[in-house]
Amino acid sequence: MPEVSSVQSAPPIPVLKSIAPLARDASAWLTDIWGVMHNGVVPFESACRACERFREAGGIVILLSNSPRPREAVAQQLDRIGVPRTTWDAIVSSGDVARSMIRAHSGGAVVHLGPERDLPIFAGLDVERSEAEAASAIVCTGLFDDTRETPEHYAERLADLAAHDLPMICANPDVRVERGGKLIYCAGALAKAYEQLGGRVFYAGKPYPPIYEVAFDTLESIKAGSSGRSHLLAIGDGIHTDIAGAVAVGVRAVFVASGVHVANELDGDLLDKLFPPDGPRPIAAMTALTW
Repeated sequence: MPEVSSVQSAPPIPVLKSIAPLARDASAWLTDIWGVMHNGVVPFESACRACERFREAGGIVILLSNSPRPREAVAQQLDRIGVPRTTWDAIVSSGDVARSMIRAHSGGAVVHLGPERDLPIFAGLDVERSEAEAASAIVCTGLFDDTRETPEHYAERLADLAAHDLPMICANPDVRVERGGKLIYCAGALAKAYEQLGGRVFYAGKPYPPIYEVAFDTLESIKAGSSGRSHLLAIGDGIHTDIAGAVAVGVRAVFVASGVHVANELDGDLLDKLFPPDGPRPIAAMTALTW
């Protein structure tokens, strides 16, 4: 008898030109920022307009970001890039969740791996930055120079930190993002390398539950009853962050193709490769967030 595959086929993932049909029964969007709203340099006008149209119709837009910066700093960055404040109601960042983890080390010291632009993550917290010998944890916000460095540049540093048995707080679980058409490494890449050395890592952002719980609480603070999972829509370009995280907490997800995962035309065959039937799958895909 012919062998029967144990993996069942899944319905095809539709490629949409407009988010409008899915917006009709959604009370709120949990929208990724980098890769959906902008590319780190310029805003995506169609995505900004889509969010504005959704809000005009009574919807709530929560920008759910794996940025290692607190929400105020993320808002300022959006202002500089040109993403209008009319596109969102609130921001929930990985940096905010990481700050709650850092507070567990109040009165002590931590090692900071990341550029100076991420220092706002420590603002107002009772922790000092030090070397490994005096620290109780590592706070990883990214690479010191993500324009040229890769995780390989940190092999010796990470090995030394692992030898001190320091837990790592990863303030940005993204492994790579697209900045102005170029892929750059993020804190998640260093965290994965640290885990391979036997290091313990605590992740603050997507796809892990803590950031979604903050998002749900934020929705309820804006409008009571707005956090019902069946009426939420997550929109993002990260397969292992945005899509996997949303599905894990019972929220429908829409995949927006970016250079992180898609270099060619978006079609059914590619989507089936990106989202196997036995894994988390979005309900639809788009080449860009468009109304």
